Amino acid sequence: MIADLPFTLVALRQAYTSGVSPEQVIVEAFRRLDATNDPGIFIHAAREAAIAAAKELGAYDGRPLWGVPFVAKDNIDVLDMPTTAACPDFAYDATGDAFVIAKLREAGAICLGKANLDQFATGLVGVRSPYPVPKNAIDPAIVPGGSSSGSAVAVAHGIATFSLGTDTAGSGRVPAALNSLVGLKPTLGALSASGVVPACRTLDTISIFALGVSDAWEVFEVAAQYDGADAYARKFPKSGGLGAVQPMRIAVPDAKTLETFDDKVQRDHFHQDVKKLSLLGCEVTEIDFTRFYNVAKMLYEGAWVAERVAAVGEWLTAKPETLHPTTRAILEPGLKLSAVDAFNGIYRLKELARECEEALVGIDAICVPTIPHFVSVDDITADPIGPNSRLGTYTNFVNLLDMCGIAVPTGPRQDGRPGSLTILARMGEDAMVASLAMAMESGDVGATGWERIKPDLPDPTIGEDEIGMVVCGAHMSGLPLNGELTDRGARLIRKTKTAAKYNFYALAGRPPKRPGMVAVAEGGGAIDVEVWALPKSEVGGFLAGIPSPLCLGSVELEDGMMEKGFLCEGAGLVGATEITKLGSWRAFIAK
Repeated sequence: MIADLPFTLVALRQAYTSGVSPEQVIVEAFRRLDATNDPGIFIHAAREAAIAAAKELGAYDGRPLWGVPFVAKDNIDVLDMPTTAACPDFAYDATGDAFVIAKLREAGAICLGKANLDQFATGLVGVRSPYPVPKNAIDPAIVPGGSSSGSAVAVAHGIATFSLGTDTAGSGRVPAALNSLVGLKPTLGALSASGVVPACRTLDTISIFALGVSDAWEVFEVAAQYDGADAYARKFPKSGGLGAVQPMRIAVPDAKTLETFDDKVQRDHFHQDVKKLSLLGCEVTEIDFTRFYNVAKMLYEGAWVAERVAAVGEWLTAKPETLHPTTRAILEPGLKLSAVDAFNGIYRLKELARECEEALVGIDAICVPTIPHFVSVDDITADPIGPNSRLGTYTNFVNLLDMCGIAVPTGPRQDGRPGSLTILARMGEDAMVASLAMAMESGDVGATGWERIKPDLPDPTIGEDEIGMVVCGAHMSGLPLNGELTDRGARLIRKTKTAAKYNFYALAGRPPKRPGMVAVAEGGGAIDVEVWALPKSEVGGFLAGIPSPLCLGSVELEDGMMEKGFLCEGAGLVGATEITKLGSWRAFIAK
């Protein structure tokens, strides 16, 4: 029966190939919306337009999102629908689709309407709206999470396959945690901001809510197209897709700085999640998280509060009575800030970002609880500011540090509330983060009761427009020169060893020392290396930066495969220290 059909990508495709029509799916989507008896989910429900769009699709043509229902947060333009940003006085009728909306519709997706939000995307609780407030899909006593509240609740109820939110301070992740969803927050600039009402233009991104990682990732791959009209868009090479988890080094907050605000159940659940990471073969390292908390505090100080004021404009200065009282209270301090204050904030962020960078040397990813604790509707009624601020403990710093991330359900806590973990990494590492998230996802599928099905993932592969690059030293993930790869759009494919036929050296010269790897006819050892996929268009620029006596050659890996990689000329070994027995550059650094 259509009423029992899971609105996942796999289930919908199977249904369509067996004869179910898009019109039937859209009618069912709105039946589910009506059944929730929650008038706060949508600001604008486009029932007739969605049914008409379903009829216009014709016969199933195999497009990746053909007939897939979705919802857009109401600060994202959809043609012929109002955009309100949850401020009725601000409302206007969109004369065109936002860039991302257009790409989704080209792929066959059908927009059900515009979802509720914290006004002007300012908030993490989901109750700062002049419209009826959405109810948390899991427990109505808990806040739905903001600012992308309606977007998350619509997916959690199975009304939409996916939805679009936006994320500046965590608005694409906090609602996911509170409603047992996946919240994908991509690298800044990967998704176009054209047609989006900004909160902080320099820090905003569209985000994606879905019931599973694979669905979120497929939507991301459709939407992640370069938009030359968006000044903040960035070009990224085509992703190799999701793959099996490779052993990696993961940082987590240490016992002293893990903050759950006395929620012992949340603390215990996070420790269980960390144990699962270890079972996947990951090496977990505890770090002092204070520096990241210091970055998080910057988001509502100085430059970025002023930037929110710039986004809201005259509605704060000329029409303050049209704003939600809490929104106005948060933004008004920004009116007192000067350009000097803003620049001082930018300088301070640079200093803190460097401290965080140093803390992550040798680290591939960070894992944190998505939220430190749960917030009830009563909590936020009693104190509109404090609980909201606490919800951003593990989210506020992420965009300030130009990181990508994904919030993923990890099964129920001991008290039955949904557990959630967020995996973070450097910009451009979206596929790696999502692959690890897929390995970790478990538990309830929103509030639907549907079975969670995870596809088997292939090992990541090198694309046709890429070349494999073996690195053995400071270019490895988390080490000082890794940016020379990631800034060129390179992707980590795997961590492995060479064949046991190489001698390894710390070359002579001033610190920082460089490694040198030389193939030998007899003896030698297996050296820890990483294989990266480097866009062919970037190979020339990368090679131009390789200093003598290092060179590029063919490196044999432990499985017999040959890839291009760093080697050393024999003349460069004068005065070098052989470190073959250590087997890795990381071991040499540690020693």
